[in-house]
Amino acid sequence: MKVALVTGSSRGIGRETALGLAAKGFRLFLAADHTEAELEDVAAACLEAGAPEARFRIVDLGVPGQAEAMIEAALAAFGRIDVLVNNAGIRCRKPFGDFTREDFASVIEVNLAAAFFASQAVLLAMRAQGGGRIIHIASQHGTVASEENALYGITKAALIHLARNMAFELAREGIQVNTVSPGPIATQYNLDTWGKQAGKLEMMAGRVPVGRMGRPEEVAEAVVFLATTQGSYIHGHDLVVDGGYIIH
Repeated sequence: MKVALVTGSSRGIGRETALGLAAKGFRLFLAADHTEAELEDVAAACLEAGAPEARFRIVDLGVPGQAEAMIEAALAAFGRIDVLVNNAGIRCRKPFGDFTREDFASVIEVNLAAAFFASQAVLLAMRAQGGGRIIHIASQHGTVASEENALYGITKAALIHLARNMAFELAREGIQVNTVSPGPIATQYNLDTWGKQAGKLEMMAGRVPVGRMGRPEEVAEAVVFLATTQGSYIHGHDLVVDGGYIIH
């Protein structure tokens, strides 16, 4: 049975991705920097959704070396990793001139370095098993500029380019690499954050041509598509799930 590892899997897009993969019969290795109770809840939900097995590990991907340790733990648990979804990410919103070196280092570590080194660490296993899928969760901010998002945006742009380089190098080894770039999504984090600003949620929905924010499960469905045989001829692609946001 195939195994999927999803980072940032206790909430939002990561949780819905784990549940979507569970429904396809994947065994799940869940990783997140949240409480054991939250991860236990997701693991139980994955089993209920159809996963034959679900394990978890609390991981702080802001600490160098934790990404590699996470891969090692997943391989020790299951013996293989067929799909790696690099979903974990953090934000740091400030005017460009206010970012510090500490801000830069922390966001780069979680959003980019962790995905880079987790992907490196899984290569040997994927090569040995004849292939696999690596999916980075990027963002519309990797393509479109926005206020106070310079640091977050460059990490997401880097993920898109990283995926293309990886795809170019690894195609002949049976390792498919893609990114998924969500637009404005109604995650609990976004609802809580934007909901504190009068009219912000309505404004965000109004900017989207289809007239609403996306749902986390709509992004997850795109990830699951790329992770299964349905997406077998898609390689080095950035799949944008944004209701048409970036076309205007």
